[in-house]
Amino acid sequence: MVTHVDLDSGATRAGQMSMSARLVAVLADGRSLVLLDDRGWSVWGPGDVREWMSAEDVETDARMVVGPDEPGDGQTGERMAADHWASLAGIIARHGVSVDARELERLPHDVVLSERLRARIG
Repeated sequence: MVTHVDLDSGATRAGQMSMSARLVAVLADGRSLVLLDDRGWSVWGPGDVREWMSAEDVETDARMVVGPDEPGDGQTGERMAADHWASLAGIIARHGVSVDARELERLPHDVVLSERLRARIG
């Protein structure tokens, strides 16, 4: 599992930085399957965000943004996580690859920051 994070320059301005995230599954044969490409977030604060934002902060936030989501009313974290991983396993299955959702959850999850984002956070 790899989450690619890029700077959303259209939504980034002084005191705010916006990022987009795309989660992909990297298969044993080298293929990459996009699992989520509609995620993103913004951070803001006093002064220039670049002064206090680190690559580690972005990596932590990226893992959180691609799920699983926090439980809503009447839901448990365990159920939300199970549904999340089952959904991702279903996306992979549509590409002809069988994977157990519990195994998917245990895979390593790397985060790769774009050069543009790395340059922005120094």
